[in-house]
Amino acid sequence: MPPTTTPTAVRAGALMLIGGAEDKVRGRQILARFVSLAGGTDARIVVIGTASSLGDEATDLYRSLFTQLGAAEVTGVRPLRREEANDPALVGLVEAATGVFMTGGNQLRLSSVIGGTKLGRALTDRHRHGAVIAGTSAGASAIATHMVAFGAGGATPKQRMTQLSAGLGLLPGVVVDQHFDQRNRIGRLLALVAQSPALLGIGLDEDTAAVVSPNGVMEVIGRGSVTVLDPARIQTDAYEVKRYRPIMISGVVLHSLPSGYRFDLRKRQLLTPLRSVSSTDRELRATQVASERTRKLIRRIAAEGADDTAPARSARRARHSQPLEEASE
Repeated sequence: MPPTTTPTAVRAGALMLIGGAEDKVRGRQILARFVSLAGGTDARIVVIGTASSLGDEATDLYRSLFTQLGAAEVTGVRPLRREEANDPALVGLVEAATGVFMTGGNQLRLSSVIGGTKLGRALTDRHRHGAVIAGTSAGASAIATHMVAFGAGGATPKQRMTQLSAGLGLLPGVVVDQHFDQRNRIGRLLALVAQSPALLGIGLDEDTAAVVSPNGVMEVIGRGSVTVLDPARIQTDAYEVKRYRPIMISGVVLHSLPSGYRFDLRKRQLLTPLRSVSSTDRELRATQVASERTRKLIRRIAAEGADDTAPARSARRARHSQPLEEASE
């Protein structure tokens, strides 16, 4: 009788949630970390630009950056219809990838086009078999099972200021928001965890990433912070507040974690930093200079978002509803 062999256990890959506007011209710490996790000089990377409204420009920029960082092979794809997301040739590219990177833009477009398709299932399968999956801005929000579809900024949590939708399902138990400090999104993340207290809220600052290991440990890298809202002991009146009125929230535990700190998402515990926090600052120094055209494109990519016009619409409504003498102040 031939000896039986135990199959080698398959280890899932890491997830990288990036808050948007990550450094693309100096140290590029976050993007370099992604390439390293994807295999470095052996990396086979697929860039998915579906979320972006900038055509192929955003996809081409990331292709160029990952190539400069030493990846062996970088392919850009941008399916805009669900039929395209079921294309066997495109699915095959993802199935052969060691890393997949999703650009910023509109997360609702990304999840609506890819969610539930063969491409969406290929993403999940590749992650389970060791590929690193990363998303910046809208791409970061879409990675989780639950996703911010759209909403308005502001410090005060209010009813109906945001809406939850289904993401791509790679990271359960959390809801992720991005451009967090820069666009003042603490209120809407508080509102979301008040309405769905089984979820951890994760807010990502720009040029900041949460690197989540297969065992659920999150490490922070980059220039800003990652905010974690734990509503396990929350008290709230969110279930009875009507329309756009403020919500009462008490008892939420807030963690603000700069680069170098770690947090166990499953146990909801702060962990010991992996290294001296000051050493992460030194990693950010660099000398490379980008062309003015690249800088302009980077600013346009950073400005994209599913709800960028919401604050402007709110401001216009407020002005129209005020007396003329008050509106002119």
